[in-house]
Amino acid sequence: MSASENIVVGKSAPAFYQNTDDGKKIRLSGFKGERNVVLYFYPKDNTPGCTQESCDFQENLAKFAKQDAVVIGVSPDSVKSHVKFKEKYGLDFVLVSDESKEVCEKYGVWVEKNMYGRKYMGVERPTVLIDKQGKVAELWPKVKVKGHVDEVYNRLKELNKS
Repeated sequence: MSASENIVVGKSAPAFYQNTDDGKKIRLSGFKGERNVVLYFYPKDNTPGCTQESCDFQENLAKFAKQDAVVIGVSPDSVKSHVKFKEKYGLDFVLVSDESKEVCEKYGVWVEKNMYGRKYMGVERPTVLIDKQGKVAELWPKVKVKGHVDEVYNRLKELNKS
């Protein structure tokens, strides 16, 4: 099962209620009717690709806010790890701590991976754009970090025009 099998454009995004970096909990439905949500999944804090993607979102946060969107990152890292990661890189958006892998499993991103012949479970790197009605507007199942944030932003602009 992968994100592209679990998440269908035009259907409701899977609900979640999960711990965040600030010690609170976040409910996806809390944004319904108010904001678009850019939900991006990443394998691990403080790794090169994950750091670059998070910093790219941070650099463009004001643009996303002008499009009525919040950015939320999700990884299986602990709240403590997220706090250090945010402080180190000046990230000013919510990071969800999914240590139980519950959200990752709902979105189909906790998958078997293969590196150098060794199989293990890990997080795929998808991004899901969720509209104000709570429906999936776009899915990028396996993100290549370079240029990705611009793709998401451009699709968000299109979404807001319609």
